[in-house]
Amino acid sequence: MSYDRELVAAKKAASLAARLCQKIQRALLQSDVQSKSDRSPVTVADYGSQAVVSFILEKELVDVPFSLVAEEDSGDLREESGKEILNRITALVNETLAGADTYASSTLSEESVLTAIDKGKSEGGPIGRHWVLDPIDGTKGFLRGDQYAIALALLDNGKVVLGVLACPNLPLTSIAHKDTAPTEVGCLFYAQAGSGTYMEPLDGSSPVKVTVSDIDNTEEASFFESYEAAHSMQDLTSSIAQKLGVKAPPVRIDSQAKYGALSRGDGAIYMRFPHKGYREKIWDHAAGCIVVTEAGGIATDAGGNLLDFSKGRFLDLDTGIIVTNQKLMPALLKAVRESLEEKSSSSSL
Repeated sequence: MSYDRELVAAKKAASLAARLCQKIQRALLQSDVQSKSDRSPVTVADYGSQAVVSFILEKELVDVPFSLVAEEDSGDLREESGKEILNRITALVNETLAGADTYASSTLSEESVLTAIDKGKSEGGPIGRHWVLDPIDGTKGFLRGDQYAIALALLDNGKVVLGVLACPNLPLTSIAHKDTAPTEVGCLFYAQAGSGTYMEPLDGSSPVKVTVSDIDNTEEASFFESYEAAHSMQDLTSSIAQKLGVKAPPVRIDSQAKYGALSRGDGAIYMRFPHKGYREKIWDHAAGCIVVTEAGGIATDAGGNLLDFSKGRFLDLDTGIIVTNQKLMPALLKAVRESLEEKSSSSSL
C-alpha cells in the first residue's frame, strides 16, 4: 500500500513545526535574560509545534478519520495561569501558518489551538491508523541551542508505515567529522515502508537516498547515546563498547536526531538503556525506527525482539533499545546480553 499522500502531508507538517521551533530557539539564544529555570520558551515551542502538526495533518487529509497519539494536552493552558502562554502560542502558530502560502488565510482562535493540541489524546493501539508525534524531542538540547527533532510517524494496524524526522540543527554533512565546521544545518529525514529512507535540507531542496553504515568490524564501529547521563545507563553502554572492542568515544547527542544520523551512516550503533522504572513512549522511537530500518538498519530491544508500537502509548520492552546494521547486530546482542548478566550478578552480591 502506498502512503504517498500521507507522506507529503507529514513532511509539510514537520517542516512548518520546525520553522516555529527555530524561531523560538533563536530568540531564546539571543536573549540576555535566558534563565535555566524559565522553561516557558520550550513550553511554547512544544505546544505550538503540536498545534501546527495536528492542524495541518487534519487539513491535508480531511477525508480520512484523524487520530493522533502525542505528548501534550491542553489541560495547563486552560487554567488561569496558562492564559499568557496560550496567547503566545496562538500568536506564534498563526505567524507560522501565515508564512506558508497554502495556509496564509488560516487564522486560528485560542480555542482552535487548544482543540488542535487535544487531538493528540488518542491511545493508539493495533487497529486503524494513528499518527504518532513528539512535537519537540530533546527539550534539553533545544534549551542548550543544540540537537532536537520534530518526530512524526504513522501507524497502520500497529505497524509503523511512515516516518518523518525534522532535525533543525543537524548538519547536512556527517557529524562524525568533527574537525570540519558544518556549513549548512537543517535536515529532514523521511521513510515509507518498502521505499527506503531519504534526506533533504529543511528548505526542501533535492532529496538523497541514505543507507546505514556497512561496517562489519566492531572495532571500527562508533556509537551514539543520549547526551544526558540521566536518560541512559552510560556505564552499561561503556561496558558493551569495551566488549566489542570499540575504539572511538561515544557520540552523545540529544533526540531522535541520532536515528537520522545513524540512517545515513554517521555512526554504526545506537544504544539506549533507561534507568529502572522508566517506560519508553512510542513517540520517542516510532519515526526514528522506520527511518533507520528503511535505510537498511535494524532496531530491537535488549532481547533481540523487534520494537512493537501496537500496544498503546507505551513501548513495553526488554531492558533497552539497540540499533545497528544487520552485520553488527549478532555481536552487539551477545555483548549486550553478557554485560546485562554481569551487571545483574554484581548488583545481587
